[in-house]
Amino acid sequence: MALTGVEIFKLLPKTNCKKCGHPTCLAFAMKLAQRQASLDACPDVSEEAKKILGEASAPPIRPITIGVGDKAVKMGEETVLFRHEKKFVNPCVFAVEINDSMSDEEINKMVDDVLSSEIDRVGQKLRIDAIFVNNVSNDAGRFESVVMAIASKAPAVPLIIATNNPDAAMVAVKAVADKKPLLYGANESNVEAMANIAKTYKTSLGVTAKGLDALSILTEKIKGLGVDDIVVDHGARSAKEILEANTYIRRAAIKKNFKALGYPVINFAQRDDRVLESLVATLGVTKYASIVVLGSIEKWKNLALFTLRQNIYTDPQVPMQVEQKIYKIGEPTPESPLTITTNFSLTYFIVSGEIENSKVPCRLAVMDCEGLSVLTAWAAGKFTASKIAQFIQESGIENEIKHRELIIPGYVAILSGAIEDKLPGWKVIVGPREANGIPAFLRSKVSQ
Repeated sequence: MALTGVEIFKLLPKTNCKKCGHPTCLAFAMKLAQRQASLDACPDVSEEAKKILGEASAPPIRPITIGVGDKAVKMGEETVLFRHEKKFVNPCVFAVEINDSMSDEEINKMVDDVLSSEIDRVGQKLRIDAIFVNNVSNDAGRFESVVMAIASKAPAVPLIIATNNPDAAMVAVKAVADKKPLLYGANESNVEAMANIAKTYKTSLGVTAKGLDALSILTEKIKGLGVDDIVVDHGARSAKEILEANTYIRRAAIKKNFKALGYPVINFAQRDDRVLESLVATLGVTKYASIVVLGSIEKWKNLALFTLRQNIYTDPQVPMQVEQKIYKIGEPTPESPLTITTNFSLTYFIVSGEIENSKVPCRLAVMDCEGLSVLTAWAAGKFTASKIAQFIQESGIENEIKHRELIIPGYVAILSGAIEDKLPGWKVIVGPREANGIPAFLRSKVSQ
């Protein structure tokens, strides 16, 4: 039974110390009751209270981790229906299916594609996160050898071991148990055997059933068998059914605290039509899937899905931003140009990319404007002449360059005179309004 905010408040220290980030203990208790805060944020809560509040403060969707090391992926732990209420916590996992009936050459090619899938977008490393190894052959020996070969070729990539054959599951999971894979394929007919394997090798267990009633009965049974880390498959495969089932599960977990469905969801997007597959995967990303299984990972599809996922799982209340400092692009000399912009991630990466395209070594001063773009920061009073001057003076850049010229974005040309007043001895040069004009501008400047 979930506790109310007042009931939780009675168990807190009542010191109003604000260490948890909330103004009062009561405010913190209300957030705990709404599953929008973690009890770990309170450093002074008693051990007795932790035991009582553990269940009340636990996220309604259980957190699950598969894989080990830097590329391990965490899913679940969500607390809201809509990202603007707080944010979505753990980005959904993209997994590509490799089935054991493929030739060794085909399997190696797919693994190579996974290993080369990583891209850098606005400072984040995005990639295909996992490999879904499917026991299509129903041959335990072949399945084991394929799983071991993939694990050897891509040791850091998390694995999903997919089979409804307990014998095949046993040998495959045993071979890679140290990598903490997800074992997928538990159903009504094999639940006890599969739960025993998951418990023996301490893996998460993927359970599948047709319909939410059958699924909730099965998860309760698995939990009774001693397995807590569960991923659920509701059996829906069409876009309409996926949307309905994912939404029902999220609502049941968040709004009703229905524990039997409070687990990460796996969706299957594989289609012969790659565009249709991308659209189904998009549905999973935007509507509550924790794992989306793909049939192929063409680069065009990856870029679209990675970008969408990154946008969906970015906190809408906190702009993405980079560190304030002077960045060296190329190998600048003391005579190289000095430019300035704000620390909004997208602005930084677009501007720095265009400077790289110019082939002109340059210094880029990135000023902390709370992650706002140039015009927005100027309008909000965060990218002003006095603040720019203070940043330049405190940065120490005057000791690194021989000139005293600062290039500012064309959209804030109005600041040029005021900056020169605040920076005696400096000359302010107005750069292009759009980033795509930077290469020609810089090349023209150094040729003068």
